[in-house]
Amino acid sequence: MTARQTHMLVADARQQEVITDEQAQYFVENGFLVIRNVLAGEELKLVQADMMKLYEKGMAGVADDPDYMYGKGGKSGGRVLRRIEYVIDKSDPMKALLGHPFILRSVEKLQGHNFIPTWDSMVLKAPDEGIAVDWHRDAAVPEGCTDPRPIFNVDFYLDEADLRTCLWVIPGSNRWSADRARERCARPGFDTSDAIPVPMNPGDVVFHNIEVLHGSPAGDGNPLRRTVYYEFRPGEIEAAFGPHTLEYLSCKQQVLLACIERRKRMAYSAGEKPYEYRPDGAFAVAEPKEPATYRYPHDRYWRRRQTGD
Repeated sequence: MTARQTHMLVADARQQEVITDEQAQYFVENGFLVIRNVLAGEELKLVQADMMKLYEKGMAGVADDPDYMYGKGGKSGGRVLRRIEYVIDKSDPMKALLGHPFILRSVEKLQGHNFIPTWDSMVLKAPDEGIAVDWHRDAAVPEGCTDPRPIFNVDFYLDEADLRTCLWVIPGSNRWSADRARERCARPGFDTSDAIPVPMNPGDVVFHNIEVLHGSPAGDGNPLRRTVYYEFRPGEIEAAFGPHTLEYLSCKQQVLLACIERRKRMAYSAGEKPYEYRPDGAFAVAEPKEPATYRYPHDRYWRRRQTGD
């Protein structure tokens, strides 16, 4: 594989409390930003261990549970685990991870203080059977939305991602038209001529815009690669365009507040400056309370269920 050479700006969570203005601008322009050393020590070990339990459960085979998703293995042709949904609900360390102060301060810098956590999933490549992820956009900015703030995923890497398994991105493709993006995705094979690889170490993070073109090769002899995705959206965009109902936004705000409090009780958070979530206006939270659940299925809160769209 080859890739055009480009400068890749990198942040380091050990040396800063939030991404810098320069790093924020790089992300806005290029659609992705690498942040090293977000997870380390005891927290990284706990997160890895809990996600290994979910991985092993999924690899053993889970019947009638839509949260565990499978694909066709490129080598064996068999059923191979590729994704697990709602990991926050399934793991206490993942709840505390949602409250990570560096991440939340950086999300606020990019989206404003009324941001909402939306998706939480783990995507993976099984050892020696990694399923290729073709070039794609995760989603599109809602039609008619002129708000320039980015919608993006925070990707927590739990394992090393080398050239056999790492993410490839096309810098700046988050600003392309829909037609140009479709044309690029239609190219045959996993063409990396205009892309760059993003190798990662355990504990590193990538912010990636939902509209940046990205993908990953199938892998051959690859080790296990687990990546947890937490998506965030500006509350104003969600309220105006969806896809979720206003009730969903309120529920997820309570989840976020509860996870921030959980993080404060974790031994590994000693010495951290906790993040203070202070949404205002229509997004102000009158009274934080323990959520009834940490799993709010998207299909129960799609706005079209109420509007008929």
